[in-house]
Amino acid sequence: MRIRSVTTRLAVPLVIVGLLAAGCATGDDIPAEGEATLGTSNDINPRDVSELRDGGNLRLALSALPQNWNALHTDGNDADLGALMKATMPRAFTTDAAANLSVNTDYFTDVELTGTDPQQVTYTINPEAVWSDGTPISWEDIQSQAAALSGADTAFLIANNSGFDRVEKVERGVDDKQAVITFDQHYADWRGQFAGNSFLFPKSVTATAEAFNGSLVDAAGPSAGPFIVESVDRAQGRVVLARSPHWWGDTPKLDTITFSVLDAAAMLPALQNNEIDAVGLADRDELKTARNTPGIAIRRAPGASWSHLTFNGAPGSILADQGVRVAISKAIDRQGIANALQNGMVQEPKPLNNHIYLSGQKGYQDNSLGFDPTAAAAELDALGWTLNGDVREKDGQRLEIRDVMPVQDQWVQIGQIIQQNLAQIGVKLIIETKPGQGFFTEHIMPGNFDVGQWSWVGDPFPLSSLTQIYGYNPDDLQGNYGRIGSPELNALIEQTISELDPDRAIELANDVDRKVFEEGHSLPLMQSPGNIAARDTLANFGAPGLASYDYTKIGFLK
Repeated sequence: MRIRSVTTRLAVPLVIVGLLAAGCATGDDIPAEGEATLGTSNDINPRDVSELRDGGNLRLALSALPQNWNALHTDGNDADLGALMKATMPRAFTTDAAANLSVNTDYFTDVELTGTDPQQVTYTINPEAVWSDGTPISWEDIQSQAAALSGADTAFLIANNSGFDRVEKVERGVDDKQAVITFDQHYADWRGQFAGNSFLFPKSVTATAEAFNGSLVDAAGPSAGPFIVESVDRAQGRVVLARSPHWWGDTPKLDTITFSVLDAAAMLPALQNNEIDAVGLADRDELKTARNTPGIAIRRAPGASWSHLTFNGAPGSILADQGVRVAISKAIDRQGIANALQNGMVQEPKPLNNHIYLSGQKGYQDNSLGFDPTAAAAELDALGWTLNGDVREKDGQRLEIRDVMPVQDQWVQIGQIIQQNLAQIGVKLIIETKPGQGFFTEHIMPGNFDVGQWSWVGDPFPLSSLTQIYGYNPDDLQGNYGRIGSPELNALIEQTISELDPDRAIELANDVDRKVFEEGHSLPLMQSPGNIAARDTLANFGAPGLASYDYTKIGFLK
């Protein structure tokens, strides 16, 4: 599942973010380490818990407070909330740096594919697992969530159906602590339905559309992790997580985790001033500054975050014509963007050339249309967009497009490079910056943009996002904010997510990716460098790669 982020930096190290399949460069810009690729490493200062002191407060930064504490809701589908939820909510699997899966035994004693015709998955819940209000976690929570995300009732404003539209039924197993999911169509990414960026919520949140959409708008509900949400201070922009008194697993070393809302430009100074303990690094200057700050260590490992452009192809929009979107895509120098923003951060800056797989991940290949401004200009000519001075016109309308982005220097720099690229073919780009708070709910989700810039944050289950982002259903947009798609693309997605053979699924996913490029749906730009600055006494935390954190083992050295 993909979740949204307004930042190009690793603003929230609790989220699996920050991938670039490159390693060291010469000089002082990059730590002298071997080349890293996705799925090979992490860098978290691993220490035995005996080396850590009891207690302490881990201080981190957020871009904004959650718009909705329900991460399954379309308003809650963002990286800031994901960072909070991963310490508080159940997930079925943990992962290592290579994205190998292990059942998360804090919550489930077994998760098993118990049939393929029909496909059937059996979840056996840990007998000790309870929600923070004391209610046992049961098969009914799984049944209720499956129904809510099925799409059968469009009053549920879901972020992603996560394959539950393919579920025929969820039944009680041998007791209330076992759920048996039966599919009426195969679902390739079944392991990701309650894992990665997807969480299990209590049935009190998912039982009705009213509860799903509105019960967690103002505050978090029942949780089931080593930490609970202790307080939310909206005036100060602060969320405090504390040890859960209902937690049945290993006792956390930390007492609290505090998240403070900070502007992007304030994050590194906050680390230097001992106000937070870790932050992602956005550019070469920040990397140099962090390396020269006493008591700060640079931790680097690939993750799964990337910047991109989404085009608005809704009927009546200036980019409704697929040919115009494709021409603009070809005119954008993505290698130039990577060079400008990542030189000195990685060894060989490269653009990302796939929507589904990341560089270094099995399945990754270059399906892009390439940089060809000459072809782009010719295609716009053929579509009737003719130059009138510096800007093209058609039927009295100027080819001017609004690029809506969060307020952050790196996004603006990307926009300025694109602005220069498009000026060469007679397209005027207007840069509009918006605050992180409300960026998606007020601008992107309503379609109030021509081009939108933000980051997607992935997990080890890339196929689960195909319907979410690239499938097109006008009555159920989920994450397809550009409202772009086709019956052909929908059919390819359907074939891909129905394929249980992993190698064949990869082949089909790349067919989907080629079609996404051809539709002019969106344009991946670059993966984020895996550079995190952290207090050198902080252990079992930093750049996790594709590994999941054990929140009970994060802490500070004695």
